Amino acid sequence: MAQYKNRVADQLLKDNLEAAGLVLIEGTKWCGKTTTAEQQAASIVYMNDPEHTDTYQQLAQTAPKLLLRGDTPRLIDEWQDAPELWDAARFEIDHRKEKTGQFIFTGSTVIPDEKREKMKHSGTGRVAWFKMRPMSLWESGESNGHLSLADLFADKARSCETNVLDINNLAWLICRGGWPASLSMSKKGALKQSINYVDAVASRDISEVDGVKRDKDFTLRLLRSYARFQGTQAPITSIYEDLKSNSESSMNENTISSYLMALRKLFVIEDMPAWNPNLRSKTAIRTSDTRYFVDPSIATASIGAGPEDLILDLNTMGLFFETMCVRDLRVYADALDGQLYHFREKNGLECDAVIHLRNGNYGLIEIKIGGEKLINEGAESLTSLAGKINTDKMKYPSFMMVLTGIGTYAYKRKDDIWVVPIGCLKP
Repeated sequence: MAQYKNRVADQLLKDNLEAAGLVLIEGTKWCGKTTTAEQQAASIVYMNDPEHTDTYQQLAQTAPKLLLRGDTPRLIDEWQDAPELWDAARFEIDHRKEKTGQFIFTGSTVIPDEKREKMKHSGTGRVAWFKMRPMSLWESGESNGHLSLADLFADKARSCETNVLDINNLAWLICRGGWPASLSMSKKGALKQSINYVDAVASRDISEVDGVKRDKDFTLRLLRSYARFQGTQAPITSIYEDLKSNSESSMNENTISSYLMALRKLFVIEDMPAWNPNLRSKTAIRTSDTRYFVDPSIATASIGAGPEDLILDLNTMGLFFETMCVRDLRVYADALDGQLYHFREKNGLECDAVIHLRNGNYGLIEIKIGGEKLINEGAESLTSLAGKINTDKMKYPSFMMVLTGIGTYAYKRKDDIWVVPIGCLKP
């Protein structure tokens, strides 16, 4: 058995168990939720165990307390298959001597509305939850972690020679993705896993998530179109036109919206909300979400691209590299109790990522795969944005950074902007 690799979620789970009676871990399939929860669980019920599924379902409806009995914290894996357990767990928490650290629920889909209506309590005061994503490069061991975001926020970071990733490594890591099981596979097997993931989503998951029958072939075409719009604020109309131009005229914009909602419920796509800083000018800020998959390998598998294809098309590779960086930054932001946003104004000034912490501190990040010209462009954009922020109403950025793929050094430029390779970053 492969040795467990520590995750950022380990500490999140520990902290939340100390503060809540039930901790809900959500996230896409195969990202490691169950394995992470198992590390801290004292007893476990696997709701999708084929030998016991029918029994568990009947107990959930008739005697849910029986499923909740056991050493704590007690893990209920894939709890969404038995939403009756939600209110039962809340009742147990209220009536046990120990109010915290009682249950861990994990789920790979959002509860359908018809099942959610049966849940009488929101969980307020008893439940904490967080989202897990596929592994960041630091968690999987590809980033050596010589420079941390925490140090950047604290102004303690130091220049260093760190990065060992080259263009070939990056292309491979984008296509392999952050799936924990892939780390122990051959390269051929790891790439195949991403393809299998996309096929499973299109064949079964997208219909099972809410009981609505959806077309596999259309789902695959939609995923391919979504991959082409990675890192943009493309509206539904643009996706519709893209599909229509590819001989798919039978579906309308409402159909596309329905499919995208199902993919969100499966945590396959995770768009990035817009950041709204206080600016000195009255320039309008665009508030549309930026489109991303939860992992870059979903995009490459959707368009049928492998590492060699990306190296031959560096523009496309740059887009998917951005998706990989966003995945990692989201994981790191969680570790720092922060949120990840993007910024764009109507005149075109933009910032790929803004990490905003609960204490009001924030960092501005531009993502460039590498090269002096692109790094300079990113630095200029960051400087322009920082100059527009009204520091009478909010703090000046704690740091500004161009996050790169290629480059040996992490260093601070004369203009105070950091240039940091993704292969040396950690929370």
